[in-house]
Amino acid sequence: MARFTLLFFLCALSMRTSAQTNFIITNPAAEQVLQGNYDPAQYAASVVIDDPAVIAAELSARISPDSLRSYITRLSMFGNRNTGSDTLSDTWGIGAARRWVLSRFQEFSAENENRLLPGYFQFDRVICTVGQHRNIMAVLPGTDPDPNGVIIVEAHIDSRCEGLCDTACLAEGVEDNASGTALVMELARVMSKYSFKNTIVFTPVIAEEQGLYGAEAFAIYCKNNSIPVRAVLNNDVIGGVICGHTASPPACSGFNTIDSTSVRLFSSGGFNSPHKQLARFIKLEYAENLKATEAVPMNVRIMSPEDRTGRGGDHIPFRSRGYPAMRFTSANEHGDAGVDEPGYDDRQHSTRDVLGADTDNDGVVDSFYVQFNYLARNALINGNAIAMAARAVPTPAAFTATRFNGILSVDIDDPAGPGNYRVALRTTTNDWDTVYTLTGATAGDFQVAVAGIWYVSVARVDETGIESLFSIEKTVLVSGTTDPAAEETEKPIRLLQNKPNPFDEATWISFWVNEVPAYRKSVIQVDDMNGKRVQEIPVDLKQGMNEVMYTHGYGVHGAFAYSLVIDGKTVDVRRMVFAN
Repeated sequence: MARFTLLFFLCALSMRTSAQTNFIITNPAAEQVLQGNYDPAQYAASVVIDDPAVIAAELSARISPDSLRSYITRLSMFGNRNTGSDTLSDTWGIGAARRWVLSRFQEFSAENENRLLPGYFQFDRVICTVGQHRNIMAVLPGTDPDPNGVIIVEAHIDSRCEGLCDTACLAEGVEDNASGTALVMELARVMSKYSFKNTIVFTPVIAEEQGLYGAEAFAIYCKNNSIPVRAVLNNDVIGGVICGHTASPPACSGFNTIDSTSVRLFSSGGFNSPHKQLARFIKLEYAENLKATEAVPMNVRIMSPEDRTGRGGDHIPFRSRGYPAMRFTSANEHGDAGVDEPGYDDRQHSTRDVLGADTDNDGVVDSFYVQFNYLARNALINGNAIAMAARAVPTPAAFTATRFNGILSVDIDDPAGPGNYRVALRTTTNDWDTVYTLTGATAGDFQVAVAGIWYVSVARVDETGIESLFSIEKTVLVSGTTDPAAEETEKPIRLLQNKPNPFDEATWISFWVNEVPAYRKSVIQVDDMNGKRVQEIPVDLKQGMNEVMYTHGYGVHGAFAYSLVIDGKTVDVRRMVFAN
C-alpha cells in the first residue's frame, strides 16, 4: 500500500528514468478478448449458468476461507515479493510468486473447460534497478462482445519491508497485500464457472509500493487501446481485523481493537462522481442480494475521500484516466506505514507483516493476523458486485428531475422503451437515502419529505431484477414553496449542508452558484465554536454545483462552523459535526 511522503517521492523520482513502455500480453487470445476481437462461442460453457440469483447464492457457498488461507500461506513462503526481488529462484522472490499464481490460474481454467485465459501483462520501466516487470492476469471472456464491457478486479502482489527496494529482507506482506491477491485468486477460481455478458479481468499487479506502476501500465494500455472498462475494483489491505498503534485516518479506534464486520469503500469525488456511484452500487447489490441471508452481515461503509490521508492505491491510475474505480480496505489496519517514524512498531510496511504468531512454541503458526472468514466475506461483496455489473444492463441515456410542492418528478429518456427502473435519492450522506422502484413506466412522482438539495440518479432494471450501473447525478432543490422558480433565484449563491454530516475524518463542503459574480478571492472558512479559525480553503467559483473536500483529521469530536466568504464578505454560514 503506497505511502505518499516526501521521502517516497524523492525515491520514486530517482527511479523514474522513463515511463512504462513496451506493453506485451503474453497470451494472444486474452489480448484479443480484451479488444473485443473474438467469437464468444469459442469460450461458451457447456452448461450456462447466468441467473444472477443462482450466482449470488453459489458465490456465498463456494468462496472458501480455507482456499484463501492456502493462497496466503503459500504467498508468505516466497519470503520477499518486492518489485525488484529475485526472478530466477523457484522458492524466493517475485518471480517464483508470480509463476505460482499463474499456475493456479491455469489450474482454475482447466477445471472450467479452459474458459479462463491466463497470462502476463509485461512492461518495461526501471524500478528498484530492474527494467522489466509483469502483472499476472486471467481473462474470463464475456458472452457478448458487442458492448465489450470489461470489469477489472485487482490487487497488488508486491510486498516490502522497511526499505523501499530491499530485496533481501523478510517481506511476507501478508496483510499488505497477500490478502488482496488471495481474494482476486479466489474470485478467479469461483467465477470461472459462470457466464457473464461482460469480460472480467482478474489481475494481481506489481510495483504498487514504488508508485502504482503496474496498475498505471495496465490503465495506460486500456486507454491506448480504447478498452471500454466499466468498473475497477481494487483490493488492498483487505483481510486484517486488528487495529495497530497507528493507522492512516480515517482509521480504527485504538490499539488491538477488532472489527471483523465492517469494510471501507474509498473512491474519488462527491457530487456526480462515477467512482462514488460505483461504490454505492456495490453496497446496494450486497444489501439487496445477500445481506439478509448471511450468517455474519457486513457493514459496508462508503468513505468520503479517495483513500486514507496521505495514501494511495491501484484504483487511482484508472480513475485518473476516466474509468470508474474504487478501493476496498479493511476497517482496521495495523499501522500507517510510517516505518521512518521513531518508535513505529506496527506491522504494515515492515518485516513484521507476517502470517501470524506461534503462541505455543511448537514451530507452527496458530494465531493468524489475517482473519480468513472476514476475507471471504469481503471476497463475496466483490464477487457479487462484479457478477451483477457484468450483466451489462444499459444505463438510461438521460433523465430529467424537477420538483414542486415537495413532489419530485423524474422522467427517464430510454430508447429501449418503458421498463423497470431504480431512482436513487441522496441528501447529506455519501450513501443513497432512498432507492425507489419505478415499474413499467419512464416517469414517476415521489413524495420527498425533507427540504433542501437532493441528488438524483437512475438505473434500468433487467428481467431478472438486476440494476444497471447508475447514471450521473442531478441536483434538485426540494421545498414546500408553491413557486419553485422564485425560491431557486432567491439566493445567487447557496451554501449547502456538508456531506456526510455528522462525519468522521473528511467531508464534502458544497455550494450552489446560480450566476458567477465578479470577484477577486473566494474561500471556505472553518471555525470552531469559540470563533477560532481552523482552516481557510481557497475555492474557484463556477456555475452550478461547487465542492471542496475538508479534511480535519481523526479523533475529533464536536461542532464547527463553515462559511463561504467572497472578497471578505460572508455569503452564508452553516454548522457541521465531527463524530469519531
